[in-house]
Amino acid sequence: PTRAPTPWSTPPLPPLSPGMRRFLAHPALSRRLGADLGRSLAVSSPAAPPPLPVVARGFSLVGNKHEVWRDENDTDNVPKVTRRDGTVAEIDKHRGFVDYVRNPDPYRNPLERVFDWQEINDDGHDEVERTVQAARCMDCGTPFCQTHTGCPINNLIPEWNDLVYKGQWQEAIERLHKTNNFPEFTGRVCPAPCEGACVAGLIDSPVTIKNMEYAIIERAWDEGWVVPRIPKYRTGFNVSIVGSGPAGLAAADQLNQMGHKVTVYEREDRIGGLLMYGIPNMKLEKGRVQRRVDLLEEEGIEFITGADIGRDLDVNVLRANSDALVLALGSTKPRDLLIPDRDAKGIHFAMEFLTANQKRLLTTADGMLASNWDGTYISAEGKDVIVIGGGDTGTDCIGTSMRHRCKSIVNFELMPQPPNSRADSNPWPEWPKVFGVDYGHAEVQAVFGEDPRTYAVMTSKFLKDQEGNLKGLVTHEVQVTPEGVKPIPGSEKEWPADLVILAMGFVSPEEYIIEQMKLDVDQRSNIHAEYGDYRTSIEGVFAAGDCRRGQSLVVWAINEGRGTADAVDTYLNQRHSESEDNIGVMDLL
Repeated sequence: PTRAPTPWSTPPLPPLSPGMRRFLAHPALSRRLGADLGRSLAVSSPAAPPPLPVVARGFSLVGNKHEVWRDENDTDNVPKVTRRDGTVAEIDKHRGFVDYVRNPDPYRNPLERVFDWQEINDDGHDEVERTVQAARCMDCGTPFCQTHTGCPINNLIPEWNDLVYKGQWQEAIERLHKTNNFPEFTGRVCPAPCEGACVAGLIDSPVTIKNMEYAIIERAWDEGWVVPRIPKYRTGFNVSIVGSGPAGLAAADQLNQMGHKVTVYEREDRIGGLLMYGIPNMKLEKGRVQRRVDLLEEEGIEFITGADIGRDLDVNVLRANSDALVLALGSTKPRDLLIPDRDAKGIHFAMEFLTANQKRLLTTADGMLASNWDGTYISAEGKDVIVIGGGDTGTDCIGTSMRHRCKSIVNFELMPQPPNSRADSNPWPEWPKVFGVDYGHAEVQAVFGEDPRTYAVMTSKFLKDQEGNLKGLVTHEVQVTPEGVKPIPGSEKEWPADLVILAMGFVSPEEYIIEQMKLDVDQRSNIHAEYGDYRTSIEGVFAAGDCRRGQSLVVWAINEGRGTADAVDTYLNQRHSESEDNIGVMDLL
């Protein structure tokens, strides 16, 4: 079997727009794509409207995303916007969810962003549109967005939406930081379960909560409102944290503010865990991660990189020299696909692919390496790529392959295609299990002309040549039955592939620290510790994040990091009280 010619190999075509000109000038786009898609883009993608100029009275002007009106009254400088019913009036919150439509921040044009590694997000809305979107928040009596059905860290969403509506941005960041240590991370990479539980989404589209969160924190950084908070006192207790992902960083931040001395150990050369090396730069720019790490360091947290605890240093030695030990190891053992010819050269786990690529990108302006990159990475350039497994990681592998200039790309999903709207078995306020197009899928559609996903398919074996190199794979279509997923007889299909990326999730943390400490584990080989308590089977040792709960979201890692910090603080305070009691008894004797 062969595939259609790659659209990365066509002669240049006439320019249409700055973004399209860069796209078509690339020496690797096909005639099929260039001519047909170029004409459609010229019609369907008009130039962006100009920014909002100085307003003359009696004018109707188009802002970044909204038509804005001014009355002829010289003293009236209040913008008026077009409502859903076509009328024009001042922005009003009382009926905002009725009067205004959802307008999320756009992504950059996929035909522009596939040529760089910068963030996919556009510059965002102007202040008028941001106010309009904040006005859509209903200020519900029971805000499901911040309950267990929505945000895992219970963000005070209606409060900071209202503050943005009122223009009180500094108060908004204060409310946001009360529950979220890292809104610049969740505002970019969180799938926003809060929006799935938004009451407005019950009958209409939810509020743009995720966009609002990111706008607040970025405005705070720009205005200089995010500054180091140096603890006023120190308790004298020393806490060691192994792992610098979102759970470890959240625990470190909380414990440091409680006055404890915190040291974070990271085996990689940079702090951040999956935030630094697991999530691609186009989704979360690494300068933003480093900005927060630098702030935490200024506040007194000590970071030690290149320290593989359990190998470079016995974890029991670290425990003996700490008043408390927090394990935030993540869930880093990938799920494998053990089928015939798995040993073919060209089959890689998603984190191998993504991490090596990110290290390659972290170079300084003069070309000197800024990470411990050994000069090798897994390239998708010119290859037929198959990504097995969906979800965020699968999408990130698709986006990375596109930026490598892959020849073709296909994404296999085991389950059937989700419905376009909620099924009866998936009611609000549950997370909506519906069909969607993520950034990587949109990029493939724009370049190759079709969605990369193939649903309800199972890989049955790999194919390799005489040198052991991967040359393809074989699949079967499947159907979901009460007994599980079953292959459909006679549906066998062969696919060409030079590179297969396994993005099927993670099963557990790596075992070497667990075995060295002889920690109890649960039935899924995660560290056994009750949620809300976080204590492991060894006194003074706590577990947080994916190594305890299993593979999950960044926002859940923050939740666990904060909860673990409270549990550690309680433990240390109890030790302090017991120590004082013992001293009192000795004085009496």
